[in-house]
Amino acid sequence: MEFTRLGKTGLQVSKICLGTMTYGTPTDRWPWALNEEQSRPFIQKALELGINFFDTADTYSNGASEEVVGRALRDFARRDEVVLATKVFHAMGPGPNDQGLSRKHIMSAIDASLKRLRTDYVDLYQIHRWDYHTPIEETLEALHDVVKAGKARYLGASSMFAWQFAQALYLADRHGWTRFVSMQPHYNLVYREEEREMLPLCQDQQIGVIPWSPLARGLLTGGRGKARDETERAKTDAFGKALYGRDDDFAVADRVTEVARARGLPNAQIALAWMLAKPGITAPIVGASKPGHLDDAVAAVGVQLSDEEIQRLEAPYRPHPVLGFS
Repeated sequence: MEFTRLGKTGLQVSKICLGTMTYGTPTDRWPWALNEEQSRPFIQKALELGINFFDTADTYSNGASEEVVGRALRDFARRDEVVLATKVFHAMGPGPNDQGLSRKHIMSAIDASLKRLRTDYVDLYQIHRWDYHTPIEETLEALHDVVKAGKARYLGASSMFAWQFAQALYLADRHGWTRFVSMQPHYNLVYREEEREMLPLCQDQQIGVIPWSPLARGLLTGGRGKARDETERAKTDAFGKALYGRDDDFAVADRVTEVARARGLPNAQIALAWMLAKPGITAPIVGASKPGHLDDAVAAVGVQLSDEEIQRLEAPYRPHPVLGFS
């Protein structure tokens, strides 16, 4: 495994981050989630392969993902060996203050996450989405206080407009609050709209970029076609269906298959190698629910694509509307 700095911090993270949305407890919203017994081997294998970076969120399986991840990392690793990231924003209860980025919810949410994760701190605390109902100054000051209280080492953000992220960075600098060091955007060969503004902003500001859905919910692995959705997740993932499914999306997936066959490699390795070759990318967040997923992800770090291969992969792309901000 290769390691790199997260943005301009001194924090060293593996070039593959294990996303843990798949792990927790099956629910009506997450019927495809793996239970704890099924999840633990993937976390253990990730550690064995040299992955030290793990991403979760309080909302995954209604908190169960954090519990599973926390217990597994406690059993399989020393706390200081891993970089643990979680997120706050989505509803965690029925009350009006059980969601969002108000000071009240952030202070409650970080404590609840730490309890579920069985740790005193998280390495990276991220806002899952932009809160249009809370002044960003309130959010930033509350996050700064979380860091100063020792409950988080660094702060990160996820999908939002570039102007919003720029505003947050500016206000943090202006007030002397802890700055975001990472951005978790929706980015892959099928959806490249973040190349227009967000990725250049992150490069300019030396922000670490850790994309979610780097394999487009499995579309880029070659296992899904227009006429069939084999996996339980593909059948029931309404959010994923809203992200992918255009004819040109499948054209991109077919091009990945062509390049992969020419190289004699799995599709996933080609799609991830393309992402890792893009300027400013720190570590794609890869989910693993089947044997081989982690092997392909780690192997992709060593795959070097030619300029011609990159051009072939990118050629079928067509512009998309903004997707993944909700």
